[in-house]
Amino acid sequence: MAESRGRPGSAAQRPTGGDKAVATQKKQYFRRKKVCRFCVEKIDDINYKDTKLLYGFIAERGKITPRRISGACAPHQRRLADAIKKARNIALLPFAAGS
Repeated sequence: MAESRGRPGSAAQRPTGGDKAVATQKKQYFRRKKVCRFCVEKIDDINYKDTKLLYGFIAERGKITPRRISGACAPHQRRLADAIKKARNIALLPFAAGS
């Protein structure tokens, strides 16, 4: 007549998660792959004097935008970062956001 009691929270007392998976499914959105702007326009060299172009790749706080946001490929992102750094050193672009 000994009834076996499990510890509190044991597998026998926990609810199963069978219908939990159905309730937490989220709608999947299709995200379009970003393409490199420089590859599409066939721009080989990124000039540090072209501040109008470089401002498009600088965040509002003055940081260089990462590849996953800008959509640039790795070689062009490296050239872009070098051009932005050169432009900052000769005061064509700000190092930080103006106040």
